Amino acid sequence: MRRRVMSMLAGATLAASTLLGAGPATADGAVDHPTADTARPVATTARPAATPPPEFGSDWHDPVTAAPPVPRPHTRSCEVTVAEAQFKDFTPYEGTYAPPKKCGPGRWGKVVLRLDGKVKGRQYDRLGYLRIGGVEVFRTSTPEPSADGITWSVEKDVTRYSETLSRDQQVEMLIGNVVDDTYTGIIDVKATLTFYAQEKRRATPQATPDRVIPLGEGTSLTTPRNSERIVAEVYATGSGGGCEEYWYLTVPDAAPYSCKADKGPYREVQVTVDGQLAGIAAPFPTVWTGGWSNPFLWYVIPGPRAFDIKPVEYDLTPFAGILNDGRPHRVEVSVVGVPEAQTGWSTPVNVLVWQDEKSEHVTGRLTRHQEGAPANESTYKPGSGQDPHRLDTRGGHRLSVSGYVNTSHGRVTTTVNRTLATTSVHRWTDGEARDALKATWTDRETVTTGRRAVRTDRTYSMDGTTTLGAGDRLRTEISLRDRTESRTSHMGGGGRRGNGNWSVRDDRYDGDATYTANVPRDQRHAVGTSRERYRLIGDTGCYDRTLATVQGTLTEDRRRC
Repeated sequence: MRRRVMSMLAGATLAASTLLGAGPATADGAVDHPTADTARPVATTARPAATPPPEFGSDWHDPVTAAPPVPRPHTRSCEVTVAEAQFKDFTPYEGTYAPPKKCGPGRWGKVVLRLDGKVKGRQYDRLGYLRIGGVEVFRTSTPEPSADGITWSVEKDVTRYSETLSRDQQVEMLIGNVVDDTYTGIIDVKATLTFYAQEKRRATPQATPDRVIPLGEGTSLTTPRNSERIVAEVYATGSGGGCEEYWYLTVPDAAPYSCKADKGPYREVQVTVDGQLAGIAAPFPTVWTGGWSNPFLWYVIPGPRAFDIKPVEYDLTPFAGILNDGRPHRVEVSVVGVPEAQTGWSTPVNVLVWQDEKSEHVTGRLTRHQEGAPANESTYKPGSGQDPHRLDTRGGHRLSVSGYVNTSHGRVTTTVNRTLATTSVHRWTDGEARDALKATWTDRETVTTGRRAVRTDRTYSMDGTTTLGAGDRLRTEISLRDRTESRTSHMGGGGRRGNGNWSVRDDRYDGDATYTANVPRDQRHAVGTSRERYRLIGDTGCYDRTLATVQGTLTEDRRRC
């Protein structure tokens, strides 16, 4: 019976930005949750209902999130529709884009992408993307609808793609979908861009890159010869069906479990330049809206990042002296831990470049490359009957690279130090009728450029249990957390560090839902609660919002700042 539960868990794929509504799928396609109904929210103000129903009905509150909306300047704005389509198969939308004439092409103060969607009937969650000029500017997934239908929206700050958006471009958008007699939901979406004029007193030419280069299907990269800063962003998602959608639950071959991976659940996203390791990162353990065998957890409040696939970023500036020779170089992305010849990860790459406008050729050299020994150890302890099997995993990696560039404003040295660590305890009973995971991932990075140092500490955690009990009642209890602390400091005279800016972003989700599995929808008798608290604090202010639901009804919307 548990294998049926796992098959439900195995079908999700995901996506997007400041969330308004979405769920899981493949790089171009489908997410299959045999029992899933899922939804994704918008960052809007919602009125809590007074009395929730005794159990889930055929409709529920539209998806919402506690995350703050994208801040917008109080300047002149222009809106452009980028794509408008209905997705019922795997045919991409293709169109053209032209920058707004009234706001003028150039360096805008801010550019905000908004996706508005609607769907009703029955449908899986699906993964989607939006590419402009070949640049992946947005990756998202959709909610699973109610019979009466839902609407959702997602916002994303896409100012960093201003260079791409400054001229006419081809547009491609796809949310792969299947519509038939059973799965009837046609996904209707509209994507718009709003451009805001720059505030004169806050003109910051260096805030956005001068070039955005999509790596595309190949791995060849040729940067401008006067590049002085180079950053790669990778939209790494475990998706596409199969076990890599919930890679954190996989076990080595010796353990009796429905999802195998040769070396267990440790995953690491790596970038290489001409075969040399250039960057490491921990992937975020996204849970899609049908994830953990229980879509009733996610109908109203999604898990962290489920609608906002943030790209993993790598500062490749230490390699600028190598990349600036005017010749193509191999830049490749791989995911450590994925079994050989197995698919399931999508890793589209954009390369962001800042140029030295006063130099024709910025020279430089990679001066240091130190890699620690990778760690990945899993210890399996067999169980029997109600005594659970147990897999303890510890993994990690360290990388330090340093290099300099000779710019028109002097020699600038960049050093990148990054340390990854993960610990997890996975317990399950025979037949997987009870399945539990407690895991923590840390990704700590310091980038020092000249006298400026930026330290970013990322911590992701997951604590969940799924139990299939008497009468096929399936219960999932889960807590997810996405926390990032960032601090900037400046080295003054005499080697002393001066004050910089700091911020902490902490997004926590808690849910508990139960339903009867393996029966028609109207016989599930589902109940469930969910809660999200999103906090953003720092030297620029405070944001703190909590949302809570009962049986798909919003019961709390509280702000503390």
